[in-house]
Amino acid sequence: MKMTGGMLAYGFVQRAVVSGLLIAVACALLGVFLVLRKEAMVGHGFSHIAFFGVAAGLFLRVMPLAAALVISVLAALAMRGLKEKAGIHGDTAIGILSSLGMALGIILASLSRGFGVELMGYLFGDILAISPAEVWLAAALSGVVILAVVLNYPKLLLMTFDLQSARVAGIDVKKLDALLVSLTATTVVLGMKITGLLLVAALLVIPAAAGLQAASSFRSAMTSAAVAAVLSVLAGIFAAMELDIPASASVVLAGMAVFGLFYLWKRVRRGPRPD
Repeated sequence: MKMTGGMLAYGFVQRAVVSGLLIAVACALLGVFLVLRKEAMVGHGFSHIAFFGVAAGLFLRVMPLAAALVISVLAALAMRGLKEKAGIHGDTAIGILSSLGMALGIILASLSRGFGVELMGYLFGDILAISPAEVWLAAALSGVVILAVVLNYPKLLLMTFDLQSARVAGIDVKKLDALLVSLTATTVVLGMKITGLLLVAALLVIPAAAGLQAASSFRSAMTSAAVAAVLSVLAGIFAAMELDIPASASVVLAGMAVFGLFYLWKRVRRGPRPD
């Protein structure tokens, strides 16, 4: 499909751009905390759980996005329970639950062979086919994620950089951590319409990493990450239409290009290293 100046007049393009930008900003803001906490690949684990949610939604004939959201948030809370009661690390807990989610999703897919095409759409992403109902759901959930990050910003900041000080300050780090993983699960579900479940972790990691390259403070890192995410999604969507390539891969490649630009800007700003 060739991109023209009037392409934005089409409803499906407008829906893709609006939902893509909202989701991108939510992922970028949350991604900065995850990258700094060295939990960047948590999104990859939740994508396996969301796969089960999508398969369950298709199997039960309910909205796959809503089913994936419910199952992913419940899994996030279960992960916290495993960490606290079983005494295992967070990466182990997400590894256990993600493996279980993928196995259950495969079983449901094998039991119902009729939704293979739809399931592939969620695996590989199809932002240009997002429905009006999914746009409203994405807008509402993105707003919730962004608002939750803004309202809890001081607590999340302290917990990210100094967990012990956060406890001393009276912050309930267990509840805050549960909130963080629940928001992560939500953004993974939102992001799967843009890049698909196979690449959704890129939305959380690449813009955040780009923002941290260009930033001089934590606030500027979050702002830069949001800018990087917006540029990635816009460039990715328009490149996909212009070159007739999958939008999911196009958004990820655009994100890598933005990361490269931010990295070069950092090098130029610092100047040459002294010998």
